[in-house]
Amino acid sequence: MGFTRGMKRPIEMLCKRLNSPVNCSHTYSTSLVYREMSLTGFSENKPMNSFNYSNPIHGFGIFFTQNYSSQASAPEQMNIIKQLRERTSAPIKDVKSALIACDWDIEAAQKELRKKGVVLASKKSSRIAAEGLLALAQNKEKAVVVELNCETDFVARNEIFQYMALSLAKSALLLEGSKQSSLTMPVGPECLEDLKMNLDHPKLNGEKTVQNAITELAAMMGENVKLGGGFAMFVPSYGVLSTYLHQSPQPGVGRIAGLLSLEIEDHNAPVDAVQRVGSEIAMHVVAAKPLFLAKEDVSPDALGHEREILKSQAESTGKSQMAIDKMVEGRLRKYFEEVVLMEQKFVVDDTLNIKTLLNNVSKEVGSPVKIGNYLRMEVGEGLRRLEASSKTEPLAEAA
Repeated sequence: MGFTRGMKRPIEMLCKRLNSPVNCSHTYSTSLVYREMSLTGFSENKPMNSFNYSNPIHGFGIFFTQNYSSQASAPEQMNIIKQLRERTSAPIKDVKSALIACDWDIEAAQKELRKKGVVLASKKSSRIAAEGLLALAQNKEKAVVVELNCETDFVARNEIFQYMALSLAKSALLLEGSKQSSLTMPVGPECLEDLKMNLDHPKLNGEKTVQNAITELAAMMGENVKLGGGFAMFVPSYGVLSTYLHQSPQPGVGRIAGLLSLEIEDHNAPVDAVQRVGSEIAMHVVAAKPLFLAKEDVSPDALGHEREILKSQAESTGKSQMAIDKMVEGRLRKYFEEVVLMEQKFVVDDTLNIKTLLNNVSKEVGSPVKIGNYLRMEVGEGLRRLEASSKTEPLAEAA
């Protein structure tokens, strides 16, 4: 009995301490099951069959249990976290929180993350999204370049983001408009938002509208993602439509795009040589940044403004009026060589300008070849160019 009295108080103290709240970094809690009993009962170590715990630990007749939020073991929980992270690309902190809230049910947790993602995406929609990619798609009738924006170039390098951009460009090919090869046709965000997309990426799949797919992508990326609009150019009645993408992480996407249509007068002339030159000039457009196709396209306001600046610079030299006039005309020619495509020196061979290059290919195919239209676009320009496009009609009908 002396042993009994000596052991009773330490055991009570131990029980009291273990029954107090325990904080730890694991997702389970440790609890104590203690039954009031006489020391005789304790010393006899009676079984406690009325309790059913998942992980009992015996010691001195006291039962310890590890109660997880579900029956999953720690390695299984890590595996579930990994699977949900791969499915959604959501931050690991959010993945773990969703799983705990859903009792480690991966399907319920994925649904919860999607709901939460829509809310987060709407909160991020006011943030500036100036990075992103251009995506280009082409068929026998036209080529379309569409801009998808995000906040950082880190997200722009993500393969899910790039897949989405390419899917948008392919969807834009379904839009119809008046086939005027002499114009680039604007593709505003409002023309695309309600289009249906069939996505088959492991982390972004099923039939969705463009707007819903972008919202879901924003939730995955944790950034504001928005559609920046784009442009379409039609293949001429006889000729070629050439494209070029610069800083391209994979085929079909890049940071700068060049589109060019070349029209051949004789419908019996071969197009192979014209196609080769078209690709080279599309690359030239990206590198040289022309503002106008021909001298005649330079607006009187732009020309007058440039002439005024050049005249002021020439007058500061103190030379005669005749000399000043010659200096202004010479510098205007230089200005045309900088901003007018037909007058620019060819970036591949600076002994030629674009006009001479077209004359050479015309002789080669035996028919006059001319530039129908061109477009240069880079990330960040989509919406600004759309706002400036007041002369053209939008593509507004789905095929």
